Amino acid sequence: MNKSELINEIAKNLNSKKEAEAALDSLLATLTQGLKKGEKITLTGFGTFKVSKRKARTGRNPQTGEKIKIKARKVPQFTSGKALKKAIE
Repeated sequence: MNKSELINEIAKNLNSKKEAEAALDSLLATLTQGLKKGEKITLTGFGTFKVSKRKARTGRNPQTGEKIKIKARKVPQFTSGKALKKAIE
């Protein structure tokens, strides 16, 4: 399911595609801002979004075999909740 299909599904409950798009955009913007601040966001029953840190490491260019340095960075991480896990079994 892509974003427009998700908006169409939400619109079935809200009776307005415009409201559904605004709601989804608002949710995504709020999640992004929270993660940007380093906050952990928990939606009970659904899951937890958080930022994890990857250490700097040495990698290898697959085309040349040359060793390269990969910088440390922050990455988003999602852990599903119990209810979501049960729902998809």
